[in-house]
Amino acid sequence: LGRGSSIINDLPVLSCFAALCRGRVVRVPAGTLVRVVGTELVIPCNVSDYDGPSEQNFDWSFSSSGSSFVELASTWEVGFPAQLYRERLQRGEIQLRRTANDAVELHIKNVQPSDQGHYKCSTPSTDATVQGNYEDTVQVKVLADALHLGPSARPPPSLSLREGEPFELRCVASTLHRGPSRRNILALTHEGRFHPGPGYEQRYHSGDVRFDTVGSDSYRLLVSRALSADQGSYRCVVSEWIADQGNWQEIQEKAVEVATLVIQPTVLRAAVARNLSVPEGKDLDLSCNITTDRVVLGYCYGVSNPSLGLSYRDSPHVALSHVDARSYHLLVRDVSKENSGYYFCHVALWVPGHNRSWHKVAETMSAPASVGVTWLEPDYQVYLNASKVPGFSDEPTELECRVVDLKNAEANIRFTVSWYYRMNRRSDDVVTSELLAVMDGDWTLRYGERSKQRAQDGEFIFSKEHADTFNFRIQRTTEEDRGNYYCVVSAWTKQRNNSWAKSKDIFSKPVNIFWVSEDSVLVVKARQPKPFFAAGNTFEMTCKVSAKNIKSPRYSVLITAEKPVGDLSSPNETKYIISLDQDSVVKLENWTDASRVDGVVLEKVQEDEFRYRMYQTQVSDAGLYRCMVTAWSPVGGSLWREAATSLSNPIEIDFQTSGPIFNASVHSDTPSVIRGDLIKLFCIITVEGAVLDPDDMAFDVSWFAVHSFGLDKAPVLLSSLDRKGIVTTARRDWKSDLSLERVSVLEFLLQVHGSEDQDFGNYYCSVTPWVKSPTGSWQREAEIHSKPIFITVKMDVLNAFKYPLLIGVGLSTVIGLLSCLIGSHWCCKKEVQETRRERRRLMSMEMD
Repeated sequence: LGRGSSIINDLPVLSCFAALCRGRVVRVPAGTLVRVVGTELVIPCNVSDYDGPSEQNFDWSFSSSGSSFVELASTWEVGFPAQLYRERLQRGEIQLRRTANDAVELHIKNVQPSDQGHYKCSTPSTDATVQGNYEDTVQVKVLADALHLGPSARPPPSLSLREGEPFELRCVASTLHRGPSRRNILALTHEGRFHPGPGYEQRYHSGDVRFDTVGSDSYRLLVSRALSADQGSYRCVVSEWIADQGNWQEIQEKAVEVATLVIQPTVLRAAVARNLSVPEGKDLDLSCNITTDRVVLGYCYGVSNPSLGLSYRDSPHVALSHVDARSYHLLVRDVSKENSGYYFCHVALWVPGHNRSWHKVAETMSAPASVGVTWLEPDYQVYLNASKVPGFSDEPTELECRVVDLKNAEANIRFTVSWYYRMNRRSDDVVTSELLAVMDGDWTLRYGERSKQRAQDGEFIFSKEHADTFNFRIQRTTEEDRGNYYCVVSAWTKQRNNSWAKSKDIFSKPVNIFWVSEDSVLVVKARQPKPFFAAGNTFEMTCKVSAKNIKSPRYSVLITAEKPVGDLSSPNETKYIISLDQDSVVKLENWTDASRVDGVVLEKVQEDEFRYRMYQTQVSDAGLYRCMVTAWSPVGGSLWREAATSLSNPIEIDFQTSGPIFNASVHSDTPSVIRGDLIKLFCIITVEGAVLDPDDMAFDVSWFAVHSFGLDKAPVLLSSLDRKGIVTTARRDWKSDLSLERVSVLEFLLQVHGSEDQDFGNYYCSVTPWVKSPTGSWQREAEIHSKPIFITVKMDVLNAFKYPLLIGVGLSTVIGLLSCLIGSHWCCKKEVQETRRERRRLMSMEMD
C-alpha cells in the first residue's frame, strides 16, 4: 500500500507490509558531488536490506538551500514532479533509470548552475512503525567551465614520415591544475603517474615513447622512432579532477584532434645470380646485391635448400663476407652433392633507436638461385669367383667377390656388398632372388630370412678380406643350396655430416653351384650261421652292410623282433631289442627282462659287419629278427648327417617242440547281477599234449575289461597275479573293489565286490605260461587270451522305488484324513431335511 490506499472492510491491512519493510536503509553517494556546467550528473540511490515487493518505488526531491524540497521525479506517480521539472522530464534532460528492483539512478543532462543544491531520495511507505532510514540526501555543486583545450597549431597538421624517424605532438590546456592528457598511447593521471597504453609498455620503458609538459599550458608526446603501426590520427584528451575531503572526482573531460601521421614504406630489394653449376670439391661463391632508398645499417644473410631441408647458417664450410655497403658474398667450401639446391638471400634493414638499440624497418628475400653440383661417379666392375666348389653334399663352398678396374676413386668412397641366391629353374619359370646378407655404409651386416638362422649357427660365414674383396663361405653345402649366386657391390660417398650415402650399385655375373647327385644306396644282408637250435641255446645273427653314393659313411644298427602271426597278444608287433650308434655306443631298447639283462649282445665285427647274439633263448623269443642300419655322413667336427636307412632280410626263430599246449577260458555263475552284488569270474587253464607235473608249471594271469557292449574300446587292466603269487590291482574311479586269487593249479578267481553300473562290459583273462625245462631253467611260453564274457549290472527296481512309494502313501493318507475332518465339520454344522427321492434322480447338492 502507498499513498492513496483505502481501507478494505474497515480493517487496516498495513501491518502485513510493515513487517516486509522492517529495517530498510536508503543510500545515496556520501559527500559532495561536483560537476561542471554542461556535463552530465548521475546520482545513484538504492535500498539495502529490502525484503518487500518485486520493485521498490523511489521519489526524488530538490532543494537549493537544503531546507525546503520540491518534488522532482517519481518512479510510480506520474503527477509527482513540480511544474518546473515536468518540461525537462518530457524533453529527456532529466531521467530516472532503474538498475535493479531496489536501485535507481537520477540522470541530469547538460547540468545548469540552477541545478546546484541538495537532492533527496526517499522510498514511500505506510508502515505503522518506522524501522530504518527511508530517505537520504546528497549535495551537488556546479562549477563554471574553465577548461580550454586545443592543438598547438590550427588546423591540425598532417605529418608524413619514414619508418624509424622521430616525431613530436602537442596540445594546449588553459589550466594546468586540471589534470593530464590521457590517451591509449601514454597517460598522465591526476596523481602524477605515467601509464603506457596496451602495446606501448615496452616502447615506454625503453624510452622510445615519452610524455612531458612545455610551459604552463602545453603537453607534448615524443616518439623517437616511428613504426608502421603508428600511422593514423592522434587526439589529446584532458580530464578535469577535483579533490573533495581527500577523494578525487573527475568532473569533466575534453578531447581535441592533434595531428594525422602517415608512414612512408622503405624500398628494399635483393638479387642473387641464378643457375650456377659447380664441380664437386670446388668452392661456391654467391653474391647478394641490395637496392634501397636509405642507408643500409644492418643485414641478415641466409641460405637454404628446400628440397633437402638443410641449413648452412652455422656450418664450418660456409663463410659470409661484407664487400661493401650494398653487396654481400656467400662462400661454400669444398661443395658436395648435398650442396645442390636453391639458394636465396634474406636481407633486413635496421635503424638505430633510443638508448643505442636497433629497430628493423624492412626486410626482403631474393628470388631463389638454382645451384647444381656436378661430380664424377667411381667407375668399377665386380667379379665373382668360386674358389671352392663342392662335389658332394656337406662339402664347403667358397665365393669371392672382388672390385676390379676401379677408376675415379676418391678417399671418401667406400664399398659394401650384398649377397643373393637364385634357385635353378627351367627357362620358362619365373626366378626370384633371395637376399642372403647385405652390408650397410657403416659396415653393419644384416641377414636375410633364408640365411639368418644358418649364419647364427655358423654354417654361413660372410667376411671382408680387403677393402675391395668380400667372401662368402658355406660350411656344409646341402642339395637345397644348389643354384646361382651373385653379389652386388655398392659405392658409398661420405656426406658433409659424416654420414654415408649410397651412390652406385654394380652387379656381378652369377656363379652356378651344382653337382650331379645320385641317390644314396644302402644294402643290408642278414644271415644265421647256425640255423638249427633248441630252446636254451644261443641265437646268433650277422648283418653285412654295403653303401653307394655316401661320403665316408658310418653306421648305426638297431635289432628288431617281430612276433609271429599266431601270437594273439600283439600280432606283428615290432619291438626294438638293442642298438649300436655310429660312435659304437650300445643301448638296450625295449629289452625289459631283468633276469636276462645280459642275455643280448650287439657288437661291431668290421666297419661294415655287425653281429647279434641272444643267450638262453626261450620259446617266447620266437619271431622274425632284422637289422635296421642307418648310414651317417660327417658334417664337420663331431657332427653327423643321416644319409640313408635300410632294413635287412628277416631271420626267423621257430622252436619245433612237442611240449604242452595251453588254452584259457572264462566262466561266471553271475553274468547278470543287481547293483551292489558280488561278481565272480573264473579264468580256467587247460593243458593238452604232454602231461606236466604241477610243480613244473607256473602262470602270469592278468584280467582285462572293455566297458562297452562291443570290443570297440581299449581294454582296461583290472588286476594281475604273477607266477610268484604277487597281486597288483589297478586304481579305479568308482567304489567297487577287486580281489584276485588262485583257487587251484589251473583256476584263478576275480571277484568284484559292491558292483556299480560302471562294472558292466566284456571281461577276459590273459595267461603267460612258464614251463621248467629238463635243464632246470624256466621257459616262457607264448601269451594266450581267453574269449570275453559279457557282464551286466542291473538296478533293483523295488529298492529304488521303496522309499518314494512309502513317502507317497504316507502323504496320501494324511491328506485324506484332513479332507474327511474338514468335510465332516461343515456337514454337521447345517441340518438338511429332504424328502425321499427316487434312486434314479440326481443326488442333492448338499451331499457334494
